[in-house]
Amino acid sequence: MDACPIPQAAEPCALVIFGASGDLTKRKLVPSLYNLASYHLLPADFSIIGVARRPLTDEVFRDQLGKDLAELGTQPVDPNLWGRFRGRISYCGGNFDDPATYKKLAEALAESEKNLKTSGNVVFYLSVQPDYFATIARQLSEAGLVAEENGRWRRVIIEKPFGHDLASARELNAKLTSVLQEHQIYRIDHYLGKETAQNLLVFRLGNAIFEPIWNRRYIDHVQLTVAESIGVEGRGAFYETAGAFRDVMQNHMFMLLALIAMEPPTSLEGEAIRNEKVKLLRSIRRTTPEEALWNTVRGQYGEGVVGGKKLTAYRQEPNVNPDSRVETFAAIKLMIENWRWAGVPFYLRSGKRLPRRTTQIVFRFKTPPLSLFATNEADPIAPNYLIFSIQPEEGITIQVRAKIPGPTICTRSVRLEFDYDQFGDLQPTTGYEKLLYDCMVGDTSLFHRSDMVEAAWEAASPILEAWNNNPVEDFPNYASGTWGPEAATKLIERDNHHWWSAENH
Repeated sequence: MDACPIPQAAEPCALVIFGASGDLTKRKLVPSLYNLASYHLLPADFSIIGVARRPLTDEVFRDQLGKDLAELGTQPVDPNLWGRFRGRISYCGGNFDDPATYKKLAEALAESEKNLKTSGNVVFYLSVQPDYFATIARQLSEAGLVAEENGRWRRVIIEKPFGHDLASARELNAKLTSVLQEHQIYRIDHYLGKETAQNLLVFRLGNAIFEPIWNRRYIDHVQLTVAESIGVEGRGAFYETAGAFRDVMQNHMFMLLALIAMEPPTSLEGEAIRNEKVKLLRSIRRTTPEEALWNTVRGQYGEGVVGGKKLTAYRQEPNVNPDSRVETFAAIKLMIENWRWAGVPFYLRSGKRLPRRTTQIVFRFKTPPLSLFATNEADPIAPNYLIFSIQPEEGITIQVRAKIPGPTICTRSVRLEFDYDQFGDLQPTTGYEKLLYDCMVGDTSLFHRSDMVEAAWEAASPILEAWNNNPVEDFPNYASGTWGPEAATKLIERDNHHWWSAENH
């Protein structure tokens, strides 16, 4: 077996984390960077500078990150590796809107470049509230910290949400691009850091048996499900301004849709892939208000009992309006108006307090034109399925029909399954490692470009507008621990289909 080429460590650089005292830093960013160091993908000449409001010393900040890594990291901490890692961490306290903070940061970066040989390359990670994105970008620009000179690069990573509607997304893009060049902006989506999400392109384009059938002639419909068993978990104030559609569907799920349905790119260069994603998002049919209401379902969880434990309703969660009409579940039917997908429905659903946590993409293939074995079936006739499981388990399943051993012809559905155990023991990851590494090496393929963000909002806007103009009256309309409102089942059953998980779990 040929060995894969060994990836090269990124160039020397500094990583500046705004919001360094927050949850994302200790749960995802520092464990991911430590993992990259253990894989020898982090440059030897590297530094981490944390920026937050709290007045902390370097030593206190390092000690806290060390404790968090021991508790939350995905692998045991090697004292020698952590010792080298720890020595390259420093802290810069200050408010995000205060120019003095950026003066201190400039001094810290200059010291890092001189003493730790980071070469003047910098990644700025904005792990902050979205209200601060434009403020921090402007302050960085005014302090001269995003200027690219003498071959040095400066890149800025921002987390979603990228606006709360089309107008705010355009406003944010305008503010960012007024002080940054588009190639410097890395809009991150942790869903695309999952191994199976990355495998989608390889599976489809690297196997000659699949690409010829990846179209309306052979695929009957596609389902995308992002289900969570938890509730809003103390994020009631945020959820009241977002809802399930904005929180998960318009960004994560639309971008997964773009990845699975786009045309093959001319190369694996970031811009070539992002060009095709934009084309796909712009091909989503813009619905009328009537179509939007007919082809969508909103839900809000009520009380329920799961595993003998009583769960509260969304309206009883902290910081939630007791008469809230915010959806915690959304299901929609989309059509893509291009040559490849004309007539193929795409069903998307996402919700809180569903029976289990899962993210799956399901392709259902059309049935054969003549059912020769209809009288010889051991189980109900089922079509072929291709299922990508993205979380919590990662793997790929193909469902086909096969003959049961014996003297007579009798068939049943069987599954051909692949999971990552077939590659041997793999280190658990956070899902951020590849994204951070890609940013450091300048690979933009898994990051969102400004026109992608706006195209996704353009597709979502008619739905949000129709919902805003037609408030629901029946919330809560599904019990905690169920698969959402009955209307979601009817949405797909109108087309004589069934949700995959409802059928099989």
